[in-house]
Amino acid sequence: MLSGLAPAGMGQLKAKAHCPDQIVVDVLNGTVNEIKPNLGENEIKELLPCFTSSEDEGPTAKCGGGVFFKDKDLYFYTKRDYIEIGPKFTGKISIKLLGSKRGSMFSQLGNPKIKDDLWEAYEMQYGTLVLHFDAAGPNGKVKFFQLSTLNTDQLSLCE
Repeated sequence: MLSGLAPAGMGQLKAKAHCPDQIVVDVLNGTVNEIKPNLGENEIKELLPCFTSSEDEGPTAKCGGGVFFKDKDLYFYTKRDYIEIGPKFTGKISIKLLGSKRGSMFSQLGNPKIKDDLWEAYEMQYGTLVLHFDAAGPNGKVKFFQLSTLNTDQLSLCE
């Protein structure tokens, strides 16, 4: 009886997708809200539906596809199996990495497996942690970092 009151052509109401109150990066376990870097695009979208954009994996994808949270400075590269956490990330990080000086994480991470002027790669139980620095030398501070389920020989980061 009330169906006659609804105007024709009205669409369904959809609530805006919301992420959990806090995004948590667990550096030692290599996860973001318990999501591993090797999950697929659809699984990430389901678990964290507040993404700002995504790109299907395929030959035309710039970095192999991914799910991106630009407002949170958080990027899942699904084809390359890594997560990038940028300098403007405001969630919780289990180990304070962003802004930390080079060499100050030894007690938590040990020695890096590979070092370069502007980055260091650490072998972790889950794969690889890559720290990127804002300057070469001992005064460099972590600008952003990446978590991957791949080892350093397999890892291919987006330029």
